[in-house]
Amino acid sequence: MSIEEVGSETQSHATGPTLGVRYYVKRGDGSWHVAEIIQKRENPENQRTEFYVHYKEFNRRMDEWVCLLSIDVERGPVEDTPKELDYLDALSGRDRKVTRNLKRKHDEINHVQKSYAEMDPTTAALEKEHEALTKVKYINKIVIGKYEIDAWYFSPYPEEYGKQTKLWICEYCLKYMRLESSYVRHLTQCQLRQPLGREIYRKGTISVFEVNGSDHKVYCQNLCLLAKLFLDHKTLYFDVEPFLFYVLAEVDRQGCHLVGYFSKEKESPENNNLACILTLPPYQRKGYGKFLIALSYELSKMEESVGSPEKPLSDLGKLSYRSYWSWVLLDILKEAQGTISIRDLSAMTSITQEDIIGTLQALNMVKYWKGQHIICVTPKLVEEHMKSAQYRRPLLTVDPDYLRWSPPNKRTKTSRKH
Repeated sequence: MSIEEVGSETQSHATGPTLGVRYYVKRGDGSWHVAEIIQKRENPENQRTEFYVHYKEFNRRMDEWVCLLSIDVERGPVEDTPKELDYLDALSGRDRKVTRNLKRKHDEINHVQKSYAEMDPTTAALEKEHEALTKVKYINKIVIGKYEIDAWYFSPYPEEYGKQTKLWICEYCLKYMRLESSYVRHLTQCQLRQPLGREIYRKGTISVFEVNGSDHKVYCQNLCLLAKLFLDHKTLYFDVEPFLFYVLAEVDRQGCHLVGYFSKEKESPENNNLACILTLPPYQRKGYGKFLIALSYELSKMEESVGSPEKPLSDLGKLSYRSYWSWVLLDILKEAQGTISIRDLSAMTSITQEDIIGTLQALNMVKYWKGQHIICVTPKLVEEHMKSAQYRRPLLTVDPDYLRWSPPNKRTKTSRKH
């Protein structure tokens, strides 16, 4: 920091920002946005005063610590502007409907959070409680494997780790450390080169391991803490014993490198075949998310059951699942001969009838007639949808021939010991 910057920052301290008040704040790209001042701290690395801010226009994953110079204190607090919903409510008829639909699509694609006014009272109360508990993100970055990754959200690491600005994490055993020297020393000592548990899938460089939360409790807890850095509404951190974890890895000569995972309840009263799913940021947009979704349905097929992800889904989750479901259904309808029912599609895919109906409604391929949903589809309509990038074949697909897995209740006592 230059002498001028020090002087400017010291001068601004006299009229420093007030917690809970909104100011114009400059982001890393140089743009200014209205943000609320959430918290204040002394950075343990450089002893500089920093402020934690939430940008009004962006999802909480964009919240960050900024220095005083990034806050326009002289311009003063920013008063609330009329909500966009007030403008929408002033519209009438079809214009309002179109505008709301466009806003909903925009918010889903850009992960814009709903305001409390847009939620039902119960959801709003839960959201307020969640936000209060996870409002401030102290960990800015993690180092795992060959990547240094920006954290998106708060994660409840133990106090001495959770207040650090940076953590180092072993990509094999998931042990987390505060110091780079500890991390370097650990890498020379750690004997693992793959996730714990047993390998159930290997094709090319893609590998999947099934990890039982009861058998490897600490590993699964560490996996959940890591995942929370990138998932806003994840609530499972420590009670991992009722779950199975399916850990996806890329394989090379050095070992199996963590890509992502999904978890699944061992016994789900709601027939959920997926509880939580994560692809680490460096591996996103490469097809791994849909690969994990597809794997969850392949397991359901082998269980001879239908399944659905745990609700509610995040906006990003909704988009991923709707895209996957659409591709699966369109691929079947493209080759279908004669009539096919929703029940038939569910039996073939292990997708619930409710999820199939919702997907076909979005594709305008189903009608409600005489008390039941009837599939109404033409080859031309299927072809038009399949031309869309949203419904193209996934980059990665699960090859059932390479899946070495059987439902837990069908495994022999001998196999359980292994």
